Amino acid sequence: MKCSKSLVLTFCLTLSAWAQAQAQSPSAMQARSWAAGCANCHGTNGHAEPVMVSLAGMNKDDMVKTMLDFKSGRRPATVMHQLAKGYSDVQIQAIASFFAAQKK
Repeated sequence: MKCSKSLVLTFCLTLSAWAQAQAQSPSAMQARSWAAGCANCHGTNGHAEPVMVSLAGMNKDDMVKTMLDFKSGRRPATVMHQLAKGYSDVQIQAIASFFAAQKK
């Protein structure tokens, strides 16, 4: 089967646009998977033991700002500044949305 250059180009552009949309709009399941990495310190679904910060029900915008401050080094930390650097801004938004939706 022979494909024209314009058909191949159209396919590539469509695939690229789809991939970009997926990267900008993670699914709820993907956000939950990323948030699961926080469970060691912040508890399952953000319900931490009394000595740690609970993330469940936290304001999304406050959490995003805090994570971005950790990521940039504006907020000092023992571990979080390193962990935050491992997430993209899109992932941080998704994780914050996940925890904000959890009941306190």
